[in-house]
Amino acid sequence: MQAFRRRRKVVPFRTAGELDAMAAAGAIVGRALVATRELARPGMSTLDLDRIAEQVIRDAGAVPSFKGYHGFPASICASVNDRVVHGIPTAAEVLQEGDLLSVDCGAILDGWHGDSAWTFGIGAITEADTLLSAATRGSMESGIAAMVPGNRLGDVSHAIEQGTRAAEREHGRSYGIVEGYGGHGIGREMHLEPYLANEGAPGRGQQLVVGSVLAIEPMLTHGSTKTEILADEWTVVTADGSRAAHWEHTVAVTADGPRILTARPAD
Repeated sequence: MQAFRRRRKVVPFRTAGELDAMAAAGAIVGRALVATRELARPGMSTLDLDRIAEQVIRDAGAVPSFKGYHGFPASICASVNDRVVHGIPTAAEVLQEGDLLSVDCGAILDGWHGDSAWTFGIGAITEADTLLSAATRGSMESGIAAMVPGNRLGDVSHAIEQGTRAAEREHGRSYGIVEGYGGHGIGREMHLEPYLANEGAPGRGQQLVVGSVLAIEPMLTHGSTKTEILADEWTVVTADGSRAAHWEHTVAVTADGPRILTARPAD
């Protein structure tokens, strides 16, 4: 009987050309995010920001990933203060000095998706909110650093969690890792398997190989890890009303290290 080895399950991978195509979509997302941040100010509505992002995406020949996705009505998710993710932009929601805003954006170009998010303040914000956003970004960057061949999905989750714990030690405060929400596979669809938790044990799950792609997106709060969904059936808020931050990049594994496919101008 011929001997054989069971193939290990791997995180889905793309060719070099497909990664370039995803990076082209991701670059549009990056430009749309930068445009929202540059123009966001007190007195502007979240719907104003949505229109800005959509214009950037369509002017580049791409299509917003979010608009119409399972009925979502906008081109970005705009999540203010205690809103964690999936906030629906509206004309009635007017930004104020001191708000903490998370903007999540996606675009489709030639059938490939890019997906990215970041958190920033409107005008002057508190030191606590500045640190919260920095902790979330640092957790994402820790996850990105773990995107190397031979690692497993659990290694990325563990790295994100350890990034959060490192920020807690540095900042002298605790952060809640939002339960039930995390990253995902991405390619010709916006959300693909596998699901990427923002905490977990190393050495478990599917293996990363050259070309594997994940959207890495930690969400941290000043307080609870628990959330609720508002009556609009989209907007996720913290259960205790504490503020939240959300950072995300679409990232590929390469032989030369992690490749961010949603790079932003001036990053």
